[in-house]
Amino acid sequence: MSNSTGNLVSQDPATAEATSPYNYVPTEWICITFVMLFGINTVLHISQSWKFRMWWLIPTVVVAGTLEILGWSARLWSSISPTLLTPFEIQLIGTILAPTPFLAANFLVLGKIIVRLGPQYSRLSPKLYALIFCTLDVMCLTIQAVGGAYAADEVNRNQSPDRVCVFSPSTFNLTFSLFKGGNIMLLGVTLQSCAMALYVLCAGEFVLRFLSDTPVRKNSAPVPEEKLYAKIMEWDTIRWLILGLAIQTFCLFVRATYRTVELSNGWSGPIISTQAYINVFDGLMMTIALYTMNLIHPGFFLAETLLVARGVDLPRQCSASATCTTDSASMWT
Repeated sequence: MSNSTGNLVSQDPATAEATSPYNYVPTEWICITFVMLFGINTVLHISQSWKFRMWWLIPTVVVAGTLEILGWSARLWSSISPTLLTPFEIQLIGTILAPTPFLAANFLVLGKIIVRLGPQYSRLSPKLYALIFCTLDVMCLTIQAVGGAYAADEVNRNQSPDRVCVFSPSTFNLTFSLFKGGNIMLLGVTLQSCAMALYVLCAGEFVLRFLSDTPVRKNSAPVPEEKLYAKIMEWDTIRWLILGLAIQTFCLFVRATYRTVELSNGWSGPIISTQAYINVFDGLMMTIALYTMNLIHPGFFLAETLLVARGVDLPRQCSASATCTTDSASMWT
């Protein structure tokens, strides 16, 4: 058995599983695999951020990858010392928080696509879109971080992070509390799922309006035929970036659904106690989502980033005789 200070005493596997806070012992090779995958992915994202000068990917995607490395490194630690509480608490916070900054990157990429294809097809302006959804994302991150901290503290004090009814035998008092760490985390994950659903609706409406050339505002000036043709040609490129966003959003939805069911089922329930679920519905989903952004990277498809990567300085002002959209796009770079 081990104590909270990290002193390890050898145990047989059955005893380790029974006393582990996971209710199982994490498989070492699986943890090593995910640490390596997320480590390689994070290095690739740092390199791509530098190449395309898309610095906003560092506090979003790179931070997400770093949190995944932290979480799965802690699970690797638990595979060696399964009864320690410290690595359990670290992996709890790391794996819960990691998707949130990554989702923020998806919001920003869609804002860039709206600028590129035409803000008149979007119900929200690109700036307002980024402001609303990134604010929601920060709120979800804060709620989940607070819940994770509470849950880690409750686990450390041998309390259940999700019990709302607590009976004290010494005083015969029955107390109720919804402000348990697990419940706060569940609230954050649920709000994040709602934000993603709203994001999908807005993105879907924008794409449909663009394809049907139906601006949101009826008094919008019609797009000249030559410009419309140019937009359609641009769509042939941008649609691959939208496909990448769709794959990433699907993976995030699967992961959020799993986490919602897991936290609703309780901290000693069969879902949180089954290792295969977190490996497939959390680790694998986040791996697919992060590598999809590597393969279908916004830097490959957004024109201004391609010019920057080739060392071309974009003009800050446009002549009266030229048609230029770099000013509106530059604020998203």
